[in-house]
Formats: sequence, structure tokens, C-alpha cells
Amino acid sequence: MSAYQQVQANLKAAPRRWLVTGAAGFIGSNIVETLLRLDQQVTGFDNFATGKPANLEQIKQAVSPAQWGRFKFIEGDLRKPSDCQTACQGIELVSHQGALGSVPRSIADPHTTHEVNVTGTLNLFLAARAQGVRRVVYASSSSVYGDHPGLPKVEDQLGQPLSPYAASKLMNEIYAGVLAQTHGLDAIGLRYFNVFGPRQDPEGPYAAVIPKWLAAMLKGETIYIYGDGETSRDFCYVANAVQANILAAVGANDAAKNQAFNIAVGERASLNQLFTALQTRLAAVRPGLKITPPVYQDFRPGDVRHSLADITRARLLLGYEPTHTLDSGLDEALEWYLANS
Repeated sequence: MSAYQQVQANLKAAPRRWLVTGAAGFIGSNIVETLLRLDQQVTGFDNFATGKPANLEQIKQAVSPAQWGRFKFIEGDLRKPSDCQTACQGIELVSHQGALGSVPRSIADPHTTHEVNVTGTLNLFLAARAQGVRRVVYASSSSVYGDHPGLPKVEDQLGQPLSPYAASKLMNEIYAGVLAQTHGLDAIGLRYFNVFGPRQDPEGPYAAVIPKWLAAMLKGETIYIYGDGETSRDFCYVANAVQANILAAVGANDAAKNQAFNIAVGERASLNQLFTALQTRLAAVRPGLKITPPVYQDFRPGDVRHSLADITRARLLLGYEPTHTLDSGLDEALEWYLANS
């Protein structure tokens, strides 16, 4: 039995009280669904800035009526300290996924990114401590590595952030460390590397690359690639991120407390390889679909050239072991993408 399977069995036997911020968003909704399947008591928190009520409805359809009955939702804003205090009342464990994502969005509007990601997270940390929460697991990002050239990325080797979004996630880690010293906060950060999967929004100017490209291919639209297509990423299926959140909350080694961990697969693929992988899968299920070659454009400011994670520390201290690669994740998610693009 893996560490994750053991933790799941333990939770089934002894349910806990969880708060998931960003519960109507992509990663948050997947965490909520998994926790409800494990018969946990879950409070969801979201202001629907980027999250969608439809994601909550999909969870309701996916779990049993009894499991859905263990879910409570609070519509609130991380930027309001009183909302954070209310959400944390009676909570044992927090999975903090609420944030404004996207490097381009943060460059276009640094102020709002800071308000939500930095001030909002500080509000949540302080509320969790005040309300006696046992541990906060929070979403950080591989973007904190910035301009550090080393590959694979190792947790204690950071560069300079390349965007306001990256700076905001680094500030989350700094505040977690400071509040551990000054307020006794117990927090673990998870540096996500390009998470993808069901419920990831394919629409809008800041949509992530995989759902955005699949939606465009299905509509016969042109795919635009920034740069030469050799930019590479460690694509991480959302089930891996869910696993990491649950392990960090209840299964982590004592030495993991107040650290940040890479959450990825430890493999990378270029954007050109990703295009081919998506094209191949769509050709198999939609043989008449015409997909035109991509069009290459200038590199975007703030984008990291290559990203690859060393996940040794997460394996040792969290018991983390990715269950999905890029290929197996795409295979599992394809049906959802086809139905929702």
C-alpha cells in the first residue's frame, strides 16, 4: 500500500474538517471532490472571480447524496479578513487554492494580483492561526524559480521572479516562514508545475495552454505558440496535485513542516511535443478533424524558458509519488475536454 493509499484509508476511518479556498476553481474543485469521496467534512470558499458554479454542480453529480451533504459553501473574498475568519471557524485543515493565476494577467494588472495572492493569503494565514487550524497547505508555484538557470529545479535554489505573479507566490512562502516564527503557523507550500486536467477553463485570454489548444483544435482555429516551440514544461496532471495536498495536510513527515515542495512528475515536454500529443489524440477520436500547423509568435515577457522539477524532497518527506504522466493524464482527461470545450 502506498503512502497515499494509507492516508486515504485513515481519513475514511476518521474524517476531518477541511476548508478548501478556490473551491469552485480548477484545482480546488478537484480537491473538494476527492475529499468528499473520502467522506470528509468540507467547507468550500470562493468569490467566483475565476471559479465557476458549474464546477460545484459537477462535484454534486459525481459524489453520493450523503457525501454531498457533508459539503458547505461560503461565498467570500480572501481580501476581506472577516470572510477568512468566518471560513476558518471549526476547521482542522486548510487547502488554500484561491488565487489569481496567469503570468500575463499579473503583468496587465499587478495590483489586483498582489491584493488577492499576497494580502488575501496573509489574511487567510492569520485567520487560520486565530481559529486554531492545525495546518494550512497552500498553493505556491514553479514560477518562484524565476531566472535561475539550473535544471531540474531544486527547492533551495531560487532566482529572481520574472513576473508579478511569481513575486506574489514567493511572498506567500516568505509570509508562511515568517508567521511560523512569529505566530506559530503550521503551513506547507506546494510549488505546482503546470497542472492540467478536468475543470481547467479553456476560455478567456488567460486560459492554460492544454485546454486552450484543445478547444481551438476542436473548433478548427489556429494554434499560436510563443517562441520557437522548444520551450519546455513539467506538465502535472491534477490528480497528482490533489494527492500532494492531502499528503501534506495529514501524511507528511514531521520534517516537512514549514517547507515548500515541488509537485510535478519529474519529466518535461516541449510545446512542440505537446502540440503533437494533442493532435494525435484528437485524430484518433475525431478522424475528420482538420488541425492546421501552429503559428509561431514572439516570446512573451515573463515566461520561463524551461521548467523541470526535482521531486525527491516531496517523495521523502510527503510520501508523494505521481500517479499520472503527461500522456496518461491526457488520456484520462480527454473525455472531459471533449465534452466541455
